[in-house]
Amino acid sequence: MSLDSRVCHAYSVHLASWNSPLNDINGHIMKEIRLGLIGFGTVGSGLAQTLLEQQDRLQQKIGIPIILSRVADITVETLPEQFSAVSLSKDANDIFNDPDISIVVELIGGIEPAKSFMLEAIKRGKHVITANKALLSIHGKEIFDAAFANNVEVGFEASVGGGIPVIKALKEGLVANRIDTIRGIMNGTANYILTSMTEHGTPFEEVLKEAQEKGYAEADPTYDVEGIDTAHKLAILMTIAYGQHIHLDNVTVEGISKIKPIDIEFAREFGYRIKLLAISRNHGTDVEARVHPTMVPESHMLANINGTFNAIQFTGDTVGDVLLYGHGAGMMPTGSAVAADVVDIARNMVFNSINRIPALSYLPETFTSPSIKPISELTCPYYFRVTALDQPGVLSAISGILGKYSISIKSVIQKGQRAGEPVHVVFRIHEALEDSVEKAVEEIDALDACTEPTVKIRVLIEDE
Repeated sequence: MSLDSRVCHAYSVHLASWNSPLNDINGHIMKEIRLGLIGFGTVGSGLAQTLLEQQDRLQQKIGIPIILSRVADITVETLPEQFSAVSLSKDANDIFNDPDISIVVELIGGIEPAKSFMLEAIKRGKHVITANKALLSIHGKEIFDAAFANNVEVGFEASVGGGIPVIKALKEGLVANRIDTIRGIMNGTANYILTSMTEHGTPFEEVLKEAQEKGYAEADPTYDVEGIDTAHKLAILMTIAYGQHIHLDNVTVEGISKIKPIDIEFAREFGYRIKLLAISRNHGTDVEARVHPTMVPESHMLANINGTFNAIQFTGDTVGDVLLYGHGAGMMPTGSAVAADVVDIARNMVFNSINRIPALSYLPETFTSPSIKPISELTCPYYFRVTALDQPGVLSAISGILGKYSISIKSVIQKGQRAGEPVHVVFRIHEALEDSVEKAVEEIDALDACTEPTVKIRVLIEDE
């Protein structure tokens, strides 16, 4: 069936069924929509609380009640008293085997068994919802293809931005735009650490410990501070924005663990703030996909997103700049995002319009393979901090290496330490080619006088 005929057929079916009663997957008339929830942790309990507190409002907006029917969790022995009517099990199959459950929410995280649970629910003809950005950024294509083949929906609003409705904005609100850039602060832990370092001058290790004590950082913070969590989210947004199946491996990733208070101090002197940014630019023939610490001009909107907050900025060819800001994590904000997916799917069920909006905005048959611009071809300004012994000829040697690779110096600042200790030499670099920068840094670090690896931070061009 051609694309045009398929669209016309779907439209005619939708019109014919507008006034028909709501049927479940077995053809029975439905008076309610029942959910199965896998995982009753922070987000799962937030979803349950949201559905309970907002049940009357949601029924007014949907037309029939949404009922949390079953919970499966291997670690939970009893549910809170307010959920006494909800069945609790340690076996997810109890949800898959329940014919009255039409929507399955997966909130256990990780790759397995989450992936198997999602695919099993889809195979059984049940709609699925997840907040699992790691799963979608690695195995998203398999999951979305399976859902399309089985004519069920996948909700994943909570996978990016927590309580910020960023997926919906990109899929629907900006649907008429060519997305030219995506830039965002997408990890609250990293943003909290950089904000605290900026405001108090505290070293990275101390702020990380404080973040862990406050519950802002995991015991193993690697995914957050090394940019991996942010890369998961960027891959999902790029997939929707460009109609390409972007995989986590397509994203170049650097974290913030090498940033020191002195870098924050220099950034302030130059009129910048350091943020862990996800950045993608659409060049037409290919797209950028990168996550790294970035010096952001103080006048830029993203420079003033602080603490644990997230913000995602889209630039569309029609709408211009759009900034979405809010809590990127947490029990109730993320629970709110999952509940929004529940309502979207429920509404589509009520009006027999499943997959009215494609899960990834583009129709499945129009998707293409990733076309990623290599990071080595990136051109932007840079900040270098070289730590070296205070000896004659060192500055000349470094400058010679930069000149060898056609890297133009904008300014140089040297800050001394105590007598006999290495000094910090900071270079501000005009726009340069990443490949040349990497080669130059490698040679600089090989100098006998250099005592630590050079810290390199890319600078965001304000009108980029």
